[in-house]
Amino acid sequence: MAIKRKSICVITFPPMKAGLTPLSNLIDILSSSSDEIYLITGNDGYYHFTDNNNIHLYGIFHSTGNGSVNRIKNYIYTQFKIAHLLLKIINKIDVCIFFLGGEMLVLSLICAKVFKKKTITMLSGYSIKYEKGILSKIVTKLCTINFNLVDKIILYSPRLISEWNFEKYSHKILIAPRHFLDFSNFKLNIEFNQRNDFIGYVGRLSEEKGIINFIESIPFILKQKPDLNILVIGDGDLRNNVDKYLSSNGLENNVKLVGWSSREDLPKYLNSLKLLVIPSYTEGLPNIMLEAMACGTPVLATGVGAIPDIISDGETGFIMENNSPECIAKNIFRALEHPGLENIVKNSIIFVKNNFTYKKAVERYSEILDNAK
Repeated sequence: MAIKRKSICVITFPPMKAGLTPLSNLIDILSSSSDEIYLITGNDGYYHFTDNNNIHLYGIFHSTGNGSVNRIKNYIYTQFKIAHLLLKIINKIDVCIFFLGGEMLVLSLICAKVFKKKTITMLSGYSIKYEKGILSKIVTKLCTINFNLVDKIILYSPRLISEWNFEKYSHKILIAPRHFLDFSNFKLNIEFNQRNDFIGYVGRLSEEKGIINFIESIPFILKQKPDLNILVIGDGDLRNNVDKYLSSNGLENNVKLVGWSSREDLPKYLNSLKLLVIPSYTEGLPNIMLEAMACGTPVLATGVGAIPDIISDGETGFIMENNSPECIAKNIFRALEHPGLENIVKNSIIFVKNNFTYKKAVERYSEILDNAK
């Protein structure tokens, strides 16, 4: 058994709902390797943990604001609020873990370094290029400062070192997925051959996730498969763009747009699909991919991030060459018509059950914390 730590502080920028599952998983894993867990977060992240008596919770509220000037002003203000909370508890903690936007919280990182705390940045994704104009320059600078100062950087796959141009930080990089699944919840409930012709997308409606590419592939899909139904679960900055495209192209009857799904309902939705499409430009290791596989739902994804570590084309899922609308449509046909689809379902269930248990995740993070003495 790993030696218990005195305390670990997880620090995030206020996350959206999509960040709650990875954050919850991380807190669960760390709870097995620490006497005390402190969490500094905000917005949905704060409200999600208010009833958790096993952690010390500190929260702030962040408002994005309209326009670049307000966004920058509010962002700086939030940085100061988070750093202020950290300073209040700095003498109670041993290790600071920066997660879900934490790679940009430079003020908090400097506080931790001044007080000689061990610091770890954990990256669930890296989407700097999807910020625009001056915001992109600010975000890039903040991340660069973080990566240079932090003691360790945790990535989900060795593939990400080259994909994200992190070779210069290779001496401080550790590989450790923080994913595990609740197999009593995410499981095969509806046999694949009993499902209707339903495909879907689950995730943030944001540029880096490729949602617009997926939506624009629908006319190509319906031209060849007019009876196919499409489910879109999620919310985000591009929700209005998605609504407008569906409406202007007369696709409302073919596409069901349901917003965010609760954790309780998500397995039901996944068990209704014959294919989950992940058309992202960038990823770390998407939890929804693993959850779909556990539910016996084949996954079609772009080969970014750690996805190729999990999906072997034609064996545990499908990889597409790129995420252009035409390519997405072509690969959806390829996947749905694949003669070994039911074997792929079986292989994917076995793979996630063998590799994404709570026990495996705890063992890996115990090793990391042992090395953070």
